[in-house]
Amino acid sequence: MPSTTDVYLRDFRLAQIMIFAIEEINRSESLLPNVSIGYRIYDTCGSRLSTMSATMGLMNGQEFVPGHRCNGQSPLHAIIGESESSATVILSRTTGPFKIPVISHSATCECLSNRKYYPSLFRTMASDYHQSRALAYIVKNLGWYWLGAVNSDNEYGNYGMAIFLKIAQKEGICVEYSEKFYRTEPEKLQKVVDTIKKSTAKVIVAFVSLPEMGLLVDQLSIQNITGLQMIGVKSWITVKSLITPNSFHVLGGSLGFAVRKIDIAGFAGYVIKEFWKTAFPCTQTKGNYSQYALSCSRYEELLLLKNYNEDVPEQRYASYVYKAVYAVAHSLHSLLKCKEQEGCEKGLTIQPQQLVEALKIVNFTIKTGDHVWFDSTGGAVAQYEVVNWQQDSDGSIKFISVGYYDASLPPDQRFVLNTENIIWAGGQARDPSDVTQYASCVQSRDLRVTVGALPPGESPRTSRSSSVSCAIELPDDSVGPYYDEDQMSIATSERGLLSSGEEDDASAVFAHAELYSELTAMLAQAATLIRLE
Repeated sequence: MPSTTDVYLRDFRLAQIMIFAIEEINRSESLLPNVSIGYRIYDTCGSRLSTMSATMGLMNGQEFVPGHRCNGQSPLHAIIGESESSATVILSRTTGPFKIPVISHSATCECLSNRKYYPSLFRTMASDYHQSRALAYIVKNLGWYWLGAVNSDNEYGNYGMAIFLKIAQKEGICVEYSEKFYRTEPEKLQKVVDTIKKSTAKVIVAFVSLPEMGLLVDQLSIQNITGLQMIGVKSWITVKSLITPNSFHVLGGSLGFAVRKIDIAGFAGYVIKEFWKTAFPCTQTKGNYSQYALSCSRYEELLLLKNYNEDVPEQRYASYVYKAVYAVAHSLHSLLKCKEQEGCEKGLTIQPQQLVEALKIVNFTIKTGDHVWFDSTGGAVAQYEVVNWQQDSDGSIKFISVGYYDASLPPDQRFVLNTENIIWAGGQARDPSDVTQYASCVQSRDLRVTVGALPPGESPRTSRSSSVSCAIELPDDSVGPYYDEDQMSIATSERGLLSSGEEDDASAVFAHAELYSELTAMLAQAATLIRLE
């Protein structure tokens, strides 16, 4: 891959796929015949402030003032973007009063599903409500009931993690800690790293945006914190920029949900041929070589990509931009009463609000066979691929598909995971039951009963609580058992932890939670201790 310093390749490809789709539509004789779509692209550079600046520039640019209109129509019919949820919140709230439709290809915060605040927002990707549920599916399926949680301190991370934690609690999953930080907060990042370092949980759910994940991985690598089983989300799980000489020690064996890869026919060739001929301003410069070189100097970084397209098959978000553009085109096709042989009616004035209403009922299929429509929240059907970070024999890192989650299927068919194909944390090819902690949570009346091996140096203690507690087994040979099954009742009585009545009460709690038999089986396998905590 060419070396560039200022070009974020993924977003550059997203701009290219938008242009590719528009040019494809403009050549079509069946979709918007005799009507051409124009565009203008703004780079927000991943900054919230730049997002606001770009939005105002888009709405107030010289070409959009009334004096420059020739037919009375609003020249701005729709906006494709933003990539991040926080930026999309800014964009949607700014354009909302003008009822300009915004179609995002990857902003997935559940907060954006609120039609009261975002009535003109649509998304070709599903809300994170589904991704959060899918995360709970995967940890429960693998028996990981004792884990840590880290999220970005933004709309994407906060809402996504809140949903996951709520579902985890219902499913009896115990969360040892939940920490968050933002990319501009090094002190909070250090706190997160310290928490991970001190914790006993070896499974971490990382609902983190890409910039934060890069910073977190760097710090974990620097401090040599390894052996963690990361559970990731679509924002980072398949991003190649995270692959560094040291990152596999931290991220090797990671599991997570990625958006599906959909190949758009013709796009791979377009990015190295037609794009540079038709859409790139530098190559259209006329004059001598010195003038050409001067004009192109600011595009030096982009020109390094002119003959490179090896990344295109891995661009998972490109098809979602493609769908967004076509959603606008099909909606305009309907509003302009277009017919394939006769063209579109002339003289019709289309306002942005009309396009919003048309998008609500748009329903079509793109050339890949994918069906496109929006639900009542403006979102799409959730379809994820489960991927696993694996190292090939040549040392290269691969993102291997090991399952899927499809919300369009019946509940018992939505989640499939092929555990035999998974490489676990540290590059281990063994079942997770060999390397992780287990727990089961129970709800008692006023007792929290915990089953598990006491850490070295910790004394049993008693307390009363109405909260959920965890029954934990640590199958680590390095932590010696304190009591075996036969000693359990004697030990608890001798230490004065439970009265005979409380022992009966505790048994009733476990029986009521249908966990007593499971706990008995666990006791037969490893030494345990019951204590009030």
